[in-house]
Amino acid sequence: MSERAKVKAKDEKMHETLADAETAERFIAEKHLGERIRRLRLKKSMGLVELGKHTGLSASFLSQLETGRVVPTLRNLARIAMVFSKDLSHFFESEPAALFRVHRKKERVRMPQTGVDLPTYSFESLGYMVPDRQMDPYYAEFVPLPEQVEPKAHMHVGFEFLYILAGELAVQHGGQETVLGAGDAAYFDASTSHSYRCVGDRPAEAVIVTTNQNPAGQNVPPRPVRPVTKNDTAE
Repeated sequence: MSERAKVKAKDEKMHETLADAETAERFIAEKHLGERIRRLRLKKSMGLVELGKHTGLSASFLSQLETGRVVPTLRNLARIAMVFSKDLSHFFESEPAALFRVHRKKERVRMPQTGVDLPTYSFESLGYMVPDRQMDPYYAEFVPLPEQVEPKAHMHVGFEFLYILAGELAVQHGGQETVLGAGDAAYFDASTSHSYRCVGDRPAEAVIVTTNQNPAGQNVPPRPVRPVTKNDTAE
């Protein structure tokens, strides 16, 4: 092989090696190793010094790992993984795309209250496009009812948050009635019987968010559902 050919082959080999190094650096950057380490640490409410005691690595070195100023070796990464009971592959698995959904007003469907002859309200789901959602947000409009008509009480597992946008709304919860106006909010245990009643001669508008989480993470025994009447007194 001529001297020129040898030099060319050497240059090509060097270029190939540099390309591999660049690819490796890009791969490491895309995995956000530092961010993943930091998330694991904060999830356990663990400081850098404490993590250092468990791994044998200094707090300053761990800080540089988390900020991406240094790249961890597999040995150091394995030490960190063991502290959090994770497999080494945890740091290289593809991360799920961040959830983001938009619900346009013109695309929403308004539904009336079900199970009654005279609906008390109509509602629109604000989260219908989100699969396996952790909460259910709604826009609701409550209409005035004749005095002799009592709103139907209901209950469900979890909690409920209600924010009044316009008008006035009476919320009956566990036999106690509270009137809310625009800007007022309520957060309550939804496993207790509750109902809504529009106050005044114009509709009340509200945003309602419900969750399916049991109080204190416990199973809530079912309670009998009955209409709440004006004769009921607060418990």
